[in-house]
Amino acid sequence: MKKTILSIVFILPVILFSQTKDVNKKVLMVVSSYGKDMGAARPGYEFDEFSQAYLIFKNNGLSVDVASPKGGKVEADEFNQEKPYNKILLEDKSALSLLDHTIATADINAADYDAIYIVGGKGAMFDLPYDPALQDIISSLYTKEGAIISSVCHGPAAFVNIKNGDDYIINGIELTSFCNIEEELFGKKWVKEFPFSLETKLESRGAIFRQTDFMLSKVVVSGKFVTGQNPFSTTGSAEAVVASLGLTPVKRELYNDERSAYLMQEVLDETKTIAWAEGELAENKAKYDMPLIAAYGYYKILASSEDNEGLLKGVALVELTSPYFFNENLQLLLAKTYASLDNKAKARDIANDLIAKNLLEEESEKLLEELN
Repeated sequence: MKKTILSIVFILPVILFSQTKDVNKKVLMVVSSYGKDMGAARPGYEFDEFSQAYLIFKNNGLSVDVASPKGGKVEADEFNQEKPYNKILLEDKSALSLLDHTIATADINAADYDAIYIVGGKGAMFDLPYDPALQDIISSLYTKEGAIISSVCHGPAAFVNIKNGDDYIINGIELTSFCNIEEELFGKKWVKEFPFSLETKLESRGAIFRQTDFMLSKVVVSGKFVTGQNPFSTTGSAEAVVASLGLTPVKRELYNDERSAYLMQEVLDETKTIAWAEGELAENKAKYDMPLIAAYGYYKILASSEDNEGLLKGVALVELTSPYFFNENLQLLLAKTYASLDNKAKARDIANDLIAKNLLEEESEKLLEELN
């Protein structure tokens, strides 16, 4: 169940509108060299994060180079090639060539660039913090007037060992990154092998850590630094880099999963009501990713444990999608959650509905016995 839903979670779709601008701004995108066998043998970079950021930079007229610690061809973790942003990138021969022939960081002249954008992925934890050439690049941009230092997800791992004089360059800087709760929920395959906990290490270097709820968009701009919390923060962080370079990001249509993440955030923050969300989904269901919203509700329930308010919010997100997306395992989790909230009537209704549909009958009957 977890694997199935986890595969749904990491999604993020947008139809981009190209606009050519003669801005003469240059961005260096950096990806991990660590990946092997699409993440099966060793974790690499996140293709979703690369594709979304790259497309935003190109569509805003920025020139892009791609570097990695070792140079040459780099491997991403397994990804969904049908996502709109990935399909666009996979049809872009020049972009693919950049990934097949990344520039070794040792061969980069930092003076050539106005910004650096460090792509995440769990591979970033293993090689980027220990690459002296990358540290030199970041240090040079740190002292270059007007230069931007940016990253997303696990990308800020590249910052943790860089000093300016006696202080770490992130001392006193507001930052975000893939946070501890996200590692706990989604990072189990490699997290035990990580050399450090990213959130904890950033704070130990003096950074002021900021975060929102797991897997929702959070972008922090502080001085020369632009950081995004997780994959859902990629588009926002890339556009913040564009804005920090003095440009106005081109207007674009949101990806369905991006729009879904914003809807969830508004519901969870209570800036919009459940009734509003129900109406919005009914009127514009084709613009939203229903499995993503349901999956988020699933993880919200798992993460909330004894927090009844969090449990109710998770339940609300799952139920928002019930008219459009049905999963028997999610329904059973709903029933068990209602039981834990002492709403036995609702729990019975769901369990009986599953039995009537010949789904998870044994588990549903066991729950009914416990409720009697």
